[in-house]
Amino acid sequence: CSSFGQFQARRAKIRYKRAGQKPEPVATLNGSGLAVGRTLAALLENHWDGEALYLPEALRPYLGGASALRPES
Repeated sequence: CSSFGQFQARRAKIRYKRAGQKPEPVATLNGSGLAVGRTLAALLENHWDGEALYLPEALRPYLGGASALRPES
């Protein structure tokens, strides 16, 4: 893992408040905003039909509006 400092925390608005102090962004490690391996495994287990990976609607705006990803022939 590599350190992202507070970059991801600022983008995700993840903050920690110590007693008697103002909230401040936490430090994060690369990939700590999302369990990448488990997320990919869950997508494949639930949305792969043997020919294409059908994308949940919530992910489509981040992938150019695509409804499915297919391997190149």
